[in-house]
Amino acid sequence: MAVAVTALLALCGAHPASAAAHPGPARRAAALPSAVSVLSDLWNRPWTVTFLPDGQRALVTERHSAGVWTVARDGSRTKVGEVPDTVFAPTGGDFGEGGGLLGVAPSPTWNGTTDQDVYFVHTAADETRVVRMRFDGTSLTDYQVVLGGIARGGDHNGGKIAFGPDGFLYVSTGDARNKALAQDPNSLNGKILRLTASGGAAPGNPFGTRVYSLGHRNPEGFAWDARGRLWETEIGDATWDEVNLISPGANYGWPTCEGTCTTAGMTNPVHVWHPAEGGVPAQAAIADDVLYVSTLRGERLWALPIDATGTGLGTAVSYYTGAYGRLRALAKVPDADELWLGTSDRGTDKDSLLKVTLG
Repeated sequence: MAVAVTALLALCGAHPASAAAHPGPARRAAALPSAVSVLSDLWNRPWTVTFLPDGQRALVTERHSAGVWTVARDGSRTKVGEVPDTVFAPTGGDFGEGGGLLGVAPSPTWNGTTDQDVYFVHTAADETRVVRMRFDGTSLTDYQVVLGGIARGGDHNGGKIAFGPDGFLYVSTGDARNKALAQDPNSLNGKILRLTASGGAAPGNPFGTRVYSLGHRNPEGFAWDARGRLWETEIGDATWDEVNLISPGANYGWPTCEGTCTTAGMTNPVHVWHPAEGGVPAQAAIADDVLYVSTLRGERLWALPIDATGTGLGTAVSYYTGAYGRLRALAKVPDADELWLGTSDRGTDKDSLLKVTLG
């Protein structure tokens, strides 16, 4: 591990010649995981952690209960409501992947008064929905469907949602166990969508529709780096799980390709894992030009340095292998060298939020 960490530190360092060819923000040496502790316990399958714009509290969704909580920086938590019409359906397959309440994204200008908008992704009885609710800082109200008609499966429902640096809403959707949907340009499934706040196609989308990229199997995580590039984590089938660098209009291959292939018109992943070798990637966060990826079957946190070109990844280093079970929810804490990381599928009220100290 010491050799691998040394290599990772070297790969995260500045490379002036490359940086000159690919200008971007000043790079500092990566602060890598140095400590981990339990921030909060008694959770029931937390699916995502997203900080409110003030950075002092995070919103946390519980997948099976449809509950939404605020968690302060000291780990104290308060339940603020539930998302109506949420239906979870276990599949008998890879447990814990059957839908329910998934991602959450507060408006970038949320303040609890003049702007109370918070967006969610959840599965209903017969579809996956993007919905908006009002959050005044204390309770959730006023459930409204912003975008419905996304096919739901027992699993493969995607579910990540976030406002991008451009102010538009990005949503990941899975193929809902119908492979053909990922390549169908008229389907909302197997895609990354780019939406307005009212659920329409964002201006400048590559096809003039809601679709931003296509050919995805089950993308559960994405995050933007300091250059504004979008990195995505994707659960593959039997052979390869992926990290992709997302470009507008690009086709990431599923089901024609799994992992790297030579088919014309398909965009290859930047990094792959075999599912049995630390894969089944869940969510993503970026700190100091390091992409962190939580994994389910792999039961570990991966750190992958973004190289000086901004388009490649260096040697992956794993942390906490098997120590906390399946890992899913993941977020960078604003203005702190810290990640919050959620365990998953331990059983009712047996999951935890972990605090990972960087540096």
